[in-house]
Amino acid sequence: MSQPVLRVDGLTLRIETTARAFDAVRNVSFHVDRGETFAIVGESGSGKSLTALSITRLLPGHTIRPVAGSIVFGGADLSRLSEAELGRLRGDRIGMVFQEPMTSLNPSMRVGQQVAESLELHRNMPRAQAMACAEELFRKVRISDPARRIHEYPHRMSGGMRQRVMIALALACEPDLVIADEPTTALDVTTQAQILSLFKDLQRETGTAVILITHDLAVVAENARRVAVMYAGEIVEEAPVEPLFDDPLHPYTQGLLASIPRVGRRHGVARRAPLPEITGAVPPLWALPTGCTFAPRCPGATERCRRERPPLMQIAPGRRVACFHTNAQEAVWTR
Repeated sequence: MSQPVLRVDGLTLRIETTARAFDAVRNVSFHVDRGETFAIVGESGSGKSLTALSITRLLPGHTIRPVAGSIVFGGADLSRLSEAELGRLRGDRIGMVFQEPMTSLNPSMRVGQQVAESLELHRNMPRAQAMACAEELFRKVRISDPARRIHEYPHRMSGGMRQRVMIALALACEPDLVIADEPTTALDVTTQAQILSLFKDLQRETGTAVILITHDLAVVAENARRVAVMYAGEIVEEAPVEPLFDDPLHPYTQGLLASIPRVGRRHGVARRAPLPEITGAVPPLWALPTGCTFAPRCPGATERCRRERPPLMQIAPGRRVACFHTNAQEAVWTR
């Protein structure tokens, strides 16, 4: 088997403030193969974006820092690279698509110049050639009238168009890995579908690996090959997409999937089944429960769950879960 394009082992991130210090991400491990889409899913506050941003060290180092683990990309541990060495990888071999392009794009620069700047920096292209490449990239990401659009400022473009610019910027140097952090947030359903279709098409052309950060399970089902489910700073389940959706093992994953709206039929009449809910909220990361972090919200929790924290165990090839009751467990959520 070929080497993964990225391997994260035992990553722990600590947040230090004047009031307290606590581990916001704990012992996270996963790998991403060449050409695949690996999804990380979970509620807000589960540590998805922190994990993604730590790969290229885009977190504020004075308050958030890694205290354990390694991030190996292309044979090099990114946590040990100098800022100059890492800067040569960002935008070149590792691309990034952020949640909100309006705050990620420079409002004082034309969008074509921002894409061309990456090519000038990493490929030593003269400005005219870089602008021509930017125009071609805009065409690839299906921006209409690219010859005109490259001269627009970000505020003159719609949210969907700005997101396409971000994708063009991320793919400009044909990276080995693209990290897409909630790339469809705040977009309407039609635009979401177009953006995700665009990712698939470009991935087929370039073979780029993608880490897809999202809270939308429908997006995961349609676009990812493998998925890791995070809760309160930890991975609680990891599996290929189809087995995870067909037979979720962790109660948290079961709850997420059970809460997806479905339309059923009774006596030939369409009806909406009542949706179960995961009661409570994600615990504060500085005040986690003693045992399983999900135990206070889990209908199937036992005394052992409240007393001990289950390790993330491999139970089948490609499947890992952190739950004491996996072997004999039935779904704890009813519809």
